[in-house]
Amino acid sequence: MQAPPRGRSRPTVPLPPHGTCAVAHGFRLPLWPDSGAAPPSVSALLRGAMAGPQVLKHRRTTLERAEKFLSGPGFPDCSLRGRLFGGTCPLVSLSCFQTPQRIPYDEAVRQEFRPAKVGDSFGPTWWTCWFKVELSIPREWVGKEVHLLWESDGEGMVWRDAQPVQGLTKEGEKTSYILTDNLKEAEPHSLTVYVEVACNGLFGAGKGSLIAPPDPDKKFTLHKAELVVFNRDVHELLVDFEILVDMAKFLGEENQRSFQMLYVANQMVNLLDVTDSSTFPAVRHRASSIFRQKNGESQHTIHAMGHCHIDSAWLWPYEESIRKCARSWVTVVRLMEKNPEFTFVCSQAQQFEWVRNWYPGLYAQIQDYAKEGRFIPVGGTWVEMDGNLPSGESMVRQFLQGQRFFQQQFGKLCLEFWLPDTFGYSAQLPQLMRGCGIRWFLTQKLSWSLVNTFPHSTFFWEGIDGSQVLTHFPPGNSYDLKGRVEEMLKTMNNNKDKGRVNHSAALFGFGDGGGGPTQKMLDRLKRMSDTDGLPRVQMSTPDHFFSMLEKEKTQLFTWTGELFLELHNGTYTTQAQIKKGNRECERILHDAEVLSSFALTQKNTFQYPSIKLQHLWRLLLLNQFHDVLPGSCIQLVVEDAMKYYAEIRSMGGLLIKDAVRSLFGELLLTGPETEESLLVLNTLPWERTEVISRTGAKTLGAIADGSVTMENGVIAAHLDSMGRVMSLYLVHSGRESVQDGHCANQFVIFDDVPLYWDAWDVMDYHLETRKPVTTLLKPLAIVLTGSLRGSVKFSLQISERSVITQEVILDAMCPYLRFLTQVDWNEAHRFLKVEFPLRVRSMNATYEIQFGHLQRPTHWNTSWDWARFEVWTHKWMDLSEHGFGVALLNDCKYGASVHKNVMSLSLLRAPKSPDATADIGPHEFTYAMMPHKGSFHEAGVIHYAYNLNFPLHTVPAVSAQCPAWSAFSVHSPAVVLETVKQAEDRLDGLVVRLYESHGSTVVTWLQTSLPVKEAINCDLLERPDPSSHLPLEEHGLKLSFTPFQVRSVLLILRQ
Repeated sequence: MQAPPRGRSRPTVPLPPHGTCAVAHGFRLPLWPDSGAAPPSVSALLRGAMAGPQVLKHRRTTLERAEKFLSGPGFPDCSLRGRLFGGTCPLVSLSCFQTPQRIPYDEAVRQEFRPAKVGDSFGPTWWTCWFKVELSIPREWVGKEVHLLWESDGEGMVWRDAQPVQGLTKEGEKTSYILTDNLKEAEPHSLTVYVEVACNGLFGAGKGSLIAPPDPDKKFTLHKAELVVFNRDVHELLVDFEILVDMAKFLGEENQRSFQMLYVANQMVNLLDVTDSSTFPAVRHRASSIFRQKNGESQHTIHAMGHCHIDSAWLWPYEESIRKCARSWVTVVRLMEKNPEFTFVCSQAQQFEWVRNWYPGLYAQIQDYAKEGRFIPVGGTWVEMDGNLPSGESMVRQFLQGQRFFQQQFGKLCLEFWLPDTFGYSAQLPQLMRGCGIRWFLTQKLSWSLVNTFPHSTFFWEGIDGSQVLTHFPPGNSYDLKGRVEEMLKTMNNNKDKGRVNHSAALFGFGDGGGGPTQKMLDRLKRMSDTDGLPRVQMSTPDHFFSMLEKEKTQLFTWTGELFLELHNGTYTTQAQIKKGNRECERILHDAEVLSSFALTQKNTFQYPSIKLQHLWRLLLLNQFHDVLPGSCIQLVVEDAMKYYAEIRSMGGLLIKDAVRSLFGELLLTGPETEESLLVLNTLPWERTEVISRTGAKTLGAIADGSVTMENGVIAAHLDSMGRVMSLYLVHSGRESVQDGHCANQFVIFDDVPLYWDAWDVMDYHLETRKPVTTLLKPLAIVLTGSLRGSVKFSLQISERSVITQEVILDAMCPYLRFLTQVDWNEAHRFLKVEFPLRVRSMNATYEIQFGHLQRPTHWNTSWDWARFEVWTHKWMDLSEHGFGVALLNDCKYGASVHKNVMSLSLLRAPKSPDATADIGPHEFTYAMMPHKGSFHEAGVIHYAYNLNFPLHTVPAVSAQCPAWSAFSVHSPAVVLETVKQAEDRLDGLVVRLYESHGSTVVTWLQTSLPVKEAINCDLLERPDPSSHLPLEEHGLKLSFTPFQVRSVLLILRQ
């Protein structure tokens, strides 16, 4: 095939009439009429081009010829891409002003602007630069598509007529704003727009690398700002060429279709004269003839959904995420105006709430498209939270707050849980999903696992209680595809369930830092809607996609238990203060709700603080976002998170005081505290016998031989001068818990240098660098002796910069030895743990998870076993053999491991990216060692772990006798009453949430002294089951549980 020489006149070929299209699976692609016949002039041109001698084609040179023609860096005069923009016109005026604040539009436009020009730099990092852009479109551009071309290093937003209209982000391939599709003579040619530019990129402002700490002094340059004519026909040709070339490349040399694409692309190069637009229709016709060749009926179907994963905070602060949402979503709205088949899915109720408050005009447009079923809220949670560390109740509140928001704002609940980027998934999630109206689950993060490849793409995921959800992992292993041929082929070929499932999801759009889909992505996918050689690609929705999967559910496998990510294990420990804040604030909100609920039932004048509690819960839920609670965020985010925790502590403490005052006002002491004047409040549903601390001086006493023995009639411990537990045994049986020749409470430190993801990863090879901490700074000394409490204290030198000080405490009648630990931590890439080698042998250890527990192996037999060298737990973990075991309790730690007979609790890390100050400074935490007879169920480990985390409240009170009062009790120790709160939709109702904690089938009684007149079963969203009223009997409510079942009951109060 030979192209006519350059400059030869060519026949003028009209473009296809407006509206001519071929429709396939929801896409509309401009093509020639369905007959497949080209207009006569085009046919003649094709015949002329094919009249030359046939040339034997070399695959590599032919492919590279097409690629260079497409991009043309070496031959810009001959490349197609260089013709994308036609005429250019400078702006009439460009001016700007800078501010360190993120201010609203109305305030910004009132500021004093100074002249600016292309090439100027702005900043520093996190500032905002507002540009006033005055422009005038040339009259000779009538009939043209005119863009404002804008390229800057920062993320931008175009404002027009006081409304946001377009996001501009170079990294997100959005560098122009369409001023007009087709300039009319009558429309205004002169106008003024504003461009709000954030002094940060799509991924923040890392100094030297993506996850490096932000460069505080970075400047952001404006590279282009001008008017251009956009040649839409060149854009369409570029996409045609790209699809054909990519099919030639990625279908493979053994594929006949690959060679067809290669030869067609070559013909198109021969036909096309980039300087003569009259050649374009013939070339487009040649491409469309290929795209009209359809697939067979058995071809795999890909359900494409626009997506824009926006981290609510990560390498940028929360406030910047608000603007990221607006920039991304307003761009989606613009795409929806031009692409009626386009659907977009969007999670995180918090982000919708941000846009509702800050961009009400945009939010109204989103609601309109949501009504059309095109802008689709998904996920059902307040944020895309971490999947491991939040408590069970926190996870319920994620769904409760998220689903209620979507119901109120969009009129429907989400049916799918959407969590594509979280670092593992708790085995209790399936039950929580089902209890919140959710049947389906989508993620892709397990594709990141370092060791083992997960065996399924579509399957049923079964939780520890037996609940199941239909689950899909998009086989493209991404939530930010770009709509390329290679990605669609990977989505089809990487499907792990070939032969059982013929449908896959593909999420496309720039993500993490926002950005979302582009017009080019949509145009690529349109060409792949039903093209022979490629999977079918159709725009879809989660409802339609999962409904198709359900038709094939009898073919699916079931995966039981946790979905453990074999990577990012360091996130169980990084940023210890955030994790401590999370655990403490979960406790504070629990106690505030319990005491406020009691006050509501006892005093008609008490107003349950529902609005304040919702505000505090939403702050806590926001901080559980999957880059905040795990600690994989920059310092600015850590500071924001700590402010929110401080607010929860402060306001939550006041709510507790208000409830106590309402309940016991006549007993409270307003004067100086006396020896007998303490009112003790227990917010847990079982009786407790504990030593209560009083303020008073502590005395240090020397120990003659450097060691000490502590005993309380239940356990006895022997400690050496460095505070190591040489022996810990049960007094009545004499059963020893510490391995012979070893010592427990041994601090150890490791080198901690991951391959890349610093705050995220701890690698298995860190275990090879173990070093015991043995430098004694202050030897063991007695702090307290007495019949109620004894304690000793010592200090160890970790390094020249870091010190551990620990008080070891034994209380009367207490079955565990408590370690109150303070660490002044100033390390770099080091990992501090504490080890407990035990005289216990078991193939499995037990770890608490949300509303239950699970077992993990203590051996490394298989790759699946040793990939779990570092795992997560909540308040306790246990290693038991028949008749005896040892539990390790904690008040704010999550990282842990049990290998063979050694239990290890992870304490502190010291990564330097993305926060160079991570974990540096003082820390305080408590853990406890509890040997026990029998199983951990029989020994009450679960209750004692709760006791450690929920200390008794002591309030100064008058000396008068006060009878004990109990609001609730549960007869079975297997059942935990987790939550008492006011019902969301009934002011005269309380919701109580209970769960079976042992893994047993049990029937129990819930007794209450509250004035309850009616009890109704409800789900986790507090929707009552009208057919499931529970009889109120003399013993209370009779409740039955299956293993690890979570139940909610609505209690209607008598007025």
